[in-house]
Amino acid sequence: MDINEVFIIGRKGTMTEKQINSRYLQETMTLKMYQPESFSPLYNYQFCIMQDGNDYYQLGRAATWSDQLHDNGDMSNTILVGIHYKDKFDRREKYHPDGRQRLAYSKFLAHEVAPFLDNVFPAYHMAQSRALAGDSLAGTQALMTALTYPHTFGKVIMQSPYVDESVQQAVNEAKAIHAITIYHTIGTDETAVETTDGGKKDFLTPNRELHDLLQNKNADYTYHELEDGRHTWQYWQHDLRHAFTSLFGPI
Repeated sequence: MDINEVFIIGRKGTMTEKQINSRYLQETMTLKMYQPESFSPLYNYQFCIMQDGNDYYQLGRAATWSDQLHDNGDMSNTILVGIHYKDKFDRREKYHPDGRQRLAYSKFLAHEVAPFLDNVFPAYHMAQSRALAGDSLAGTQALMTALTYPHTFGKVIMQSPYVDESVQQAVNEAKAIHAITIYHTIGTDETAVETTDGGKKDFLTPNRELHDLLQNKNADYTYHELEDGRHTWQYWQHDLRHAFTSLFGPI
């Protein structure tokens, strides 16, 4: 498992790339891994595995937040891992609850990505040291995968996730939801979100229903409604700082 050359992306930390030939997805997937400036093999690290990975780096400023929060001590040793999609159709197939590749993508995360990270970096080898993150459909995939593999992924960041009956059913039927720490946000203006099929959908109401479900489950759960927040990176970017400090604060 060779890793591509380390390169600088104008930040304090360094980025490495690794391609994994996934037997579950039957395609080559690229992992973009951002190590903080203070990285040392003498210490163990947590992992934040971000679906919509390029968006989290470019629009969410994830690497910049990592630099700032590691510098001021508000984020403990954490490596970011970005995984991106080919196009909007591929994204739906991998992330949507009814997507043709959703289950295969979850297996890819659990059985290929997690073991790879544990083998390459100094890791804790614990579910609570591995987080799945995502916005919109990517947040849905993060939650669904963690519910399926709670002993592999112990943390979830979901920003304005897509929620339908399949998601609600998965939460209701989850056997080990108490093992997962969940960070969940939704904007109060997300009542008519444009979807890829050209329609519009209310995200706020089903997210509030999901909030009620998770509260009733007594999950380890943080929920915020972003005042006047819309379904855009303008709001997710600023919220990401709070997500990182909530889930990866000083140990």
